[in-house]
Amino acid sequence: MTSLRIGIVSISDRASQGIYPDKGLPALAEWLAQAIVTPYHLEQRLIGDEQRVIEQTLCELVDQQGCHLVLTTGGTGPALRDVTPEATLAVAHRVMPGFGEQMRQISLHYVPTAILSRQVGVIRGQSLILNLPGQPKSIKETLEGVRDEQGNIRVTGIFASVAYCLQLLDNPWLETDKAVVNSFRPKSAQPPSEP
Repeated sequence: MTSLRIGIVSISDRASQGIYPDKGLPALAEWLAQAIVTPYHLEQRLIGDEQRVIEQTLCELVDQQGCHLVLTTGGTGPALRDVTPEATLAVAHRVMPGFGEQMRQISLHYVPTAILSRQVGVIRGQSLILNLPGQPKSIKETLEGVRDEQGNIRVTGIFASVAYCLQLLDNPWLETDKAVVNSFRPKSAQPPSEP
């Protein structure tokens, strides 16, 4: 049985040049380690805000490394150097607009400038590619959702839908720690039986 492969990409001119430490990759890797209970292999990339480089990196992770899920962080705002959405759409076979809509919905609970975000979700082949915010706090909020004072989910995070999306794309089964994020699947969605 194929093991789950996840790619994470931090897109930042200054971090990729060593001007300051990258915070995106450590934040993503730490969150995934807490959230996913299924064994998985992680591929990490730190690159600059260059559309051609972003496109090449996404294609390499999906087409050559066989990543079933790719998460990017950074480069999704309106600044002239922010080209992550353009690069992601350029390599997409299908667009999944619900992911971007939900990310903005979550972020609007925290900052009014969430409407400036241009994050997208797409499918390339059988792989899901999602653009996440650049700040570690925002990454966590987007993935987990909005919680009330008692810790109950008020607005569902996007990762609750990732496992079922990957399943629909005939990818390996992904199980999450329900204390971090509760993956939603219809009752008919059963894990594959062991060979």
